[in-house]
Amino acid sequence: MNPATPAADVQATIEQLWVYPVKSCAGIPLPEAELTDTGLLYDRAWMVVDSEGGFVSQRELPRMALIQPSFKMGQLMLRAPGMLSLHLALDAAEGPLKVRVWDDAVDAYDMGDLAAQWFSDFLGPDAPAHLKRLRLARFDPDIKRPCDPAWTGGREATTQFADGFGLLVASSASLADLNTRLVAAGHEPVDMRRFRPNIVLSGVEAHDEDRVGAMHVATDDSAAVIEPVKPCGRCPIPNIDPTTALSSPAVSDTLQTYRQDPRLKGAITFGMNAIVLEGDGQVLRVGQRVSADWKFD
Repeated sequence: MNPATPAADVQATIEQLWVYPVKSCAGIPLPEAELTDTGLLYDRAWMVVDSEGGFVSQRELPRMALIQPSFKMGQLMLRAPGMLSLHLALDAAEGPLKVRVWDDAVDAYDMGDLAAQWFSDFLGPDAPAHLKRLRLARFDPDIKRPCDPAWTGGREATTQFADGFGLLVASSASLADLNTRLVAAGHEPVDMRRFRPNIVLSGVEAHDEDRVGAMHVATDDSAAVIEPVKPCGRCPIPNIDPTTALSSPAVSDTLQTYRQDPRLKGAITFGMNAIVLEGDGQVLRVGQRVSADWKFD
């Protein structure tokens, strides 16, 4: 379907684009981002791991939220309070490293002793004993890490170090709805950083992203096609304030009152995991139009 076709059930606009170069560290808002088969370019391309190669996240080390990446002159630059910045060439990698993301064993590359020391120095002092020595891994682009075919309808889709799918889609209306409920309960509103989406849509009703099929994005060349396939079950990370790394249960407690999803056995959800059907190499931009039809299961 052409994105401009008025017959589409839903018409939306890309309001925000985010990439998270290092899994579970802060994100980077971008005016445009290249779409790849695995999601947005450089999204979750790096990952912090423990001494056994297991991934580490804000679930164990909330201070990861304070590590702010940026892109500059062909480098990934990482800043954190009290630390000198760490500069890594975007194409740099050292020896092979076996890592684990949930149940997936993945071949990756180690990013060297300097990066390992930087993450250990910042995160290690407050970490449990088994997480005091950390390393940074880089995804091997020659490796295919498949998404769960039970949710993709058997279609081939891949991701890098994301939890399970290449993209996460949310809407500003969904956040506004949550904030209305938070404020009514006497809590402070929160911003979208808590939910770590890649694509934030405007022009739709709250949680319309849950109810649509393939989304056609009007890119410069033609149309990229992205399909939401699985509700995003939420762990405690949205409770962590990305500015302070302090946690409060208000977000999860509020979502529990209205976002229990039977598709995930009652888990609370916010946003939709999505896969890339078409558009490898095309550029997504803030302001582009998005169209989709309702999906009826």
